[in-house]
Amino acid sequence: MDDVAVSCHECNLRLPVPKLAPNQAARCPRCGYTITSLRRNWAERTIAFSLAGLLLMAVSLPFTYISFSTHGLTESITLLSSLDALSQQGYALLSVSVALACLIAPAAVLLLMLYLAGAVRFGWRVRHPQSKINLCFSLIPWCMAEIFTVGVLVSLVKIISMADIIFGITFFTYSGFAICFLSAMLYFDRFQVERHLVSSREQHHIEAGKSIQFTWALLVTAIILYIPANLLPIMTTRFLGSDTPATVMGGVVTLWHHGSYPIAAVIFIASIFVPVAKMGIMVWLNTTVHRRSVLQPAQRTFWYRVTEVIGRWSMVDVFVVAVLVSLVQLDNTMSIYPGPAVISFCGVVILTMIAANTFDCRLIWMLPQNYDKSR
Repeated sequence: MDDVAVSCHECNLRLPVPKLAPNQAARCPRCGYTITSLRRNWAERTIAFSLAGLLLMAVSLPFTYISFSTHGLTESITLLSSLDALSQQGYALLSVSVALACLIAPAAVLLLMLYLAGAVRFGWRVRHPQSKINLCFSLIPWCMAEIFTVGVLVSLVKIISMADIIFGITFFTYSGFAICFLSAMLYFDRFQVERHLVSSREQHHIEAGKSIQFTWALLVTAIILYIPANLLPIMTTRFLGSDTPATVMGGVVTLWHHGSYPIAAVIFIASIFVPVAKMGIMVWLNTTVHRRSVLQPAQRTFWYRVTEVIGRWSMVDVFVVAVLVSLVQLDNTMSIYPGPAVISFCGVVILTMIAANTFDCRLIWMLPQNYDKSR
């Protein structure tokens, strides 16, 4: 194949990409963004990991995930029953969010990767391949199987001193599903898929004004929601008829006092430091492009990449609440209920993730005289 001319996703530099040998990568010389990385037998390995992941997910649905036992009382949950428990307590929005992030979006991405990699490997004809590729990569940031698994482990640390915990078969199959999903993602390269399936690549026009305004609106809303997310209880524990509400920071302090320093650090970083840092970085980046700054574009691009990596991990605390609420339901003996802050906190995470997507990183590299042309 001849060299393919593409525009860098992050700085918009137009450059030719040659045909790569296995285990080679092509990077943008200006911003360092990895345009493509060709791994040996990538299509076959994507197919294998996608099939294994879908099979493990199917096995995970009907069986017990975790069992919780205390004072002679036992409670068991499956993945589906945990979602139903949230809905029954009036938190249908939280239930839907967890289902989308942990089951529906990952399954859809695996199916799309399986189909597209199969088309490359076996020469299938794909109708409207670009739209399917766009859909696949639009869903990927919202797939949080590995974050959910970490949230489960954190939630168990919180209650392991009060009860006996038994892992069901689903805990291991779902963890295997998360590993297969990440492995498939490692081999699935957008450029290579488009090179085989798309005859002409889309050229995306930069709309500076629209990107900046949307990002401001989302950030301001997220900052407003972050206030009740920290002031209101994120969950309430009922023990022998007595209710104890806990805020996000209160949960960190309690874990620290009980000697669970690593878990307290994880919750503090994921639920307090990361959201504040992401909102601060996004405000700074949007301000610089709003003012048409040309200073330190490489450094600003680096911090934008940081926000893309860390932002989704704030969902750990939401998953902790979802697991504890569905698992610990022993009436007045011991029960955990979601608090109003969990919806606000979930909104903060979602809005900041959307803000990172609406922010056009290419504006960092745009010269001031080109802004008017982009409107």
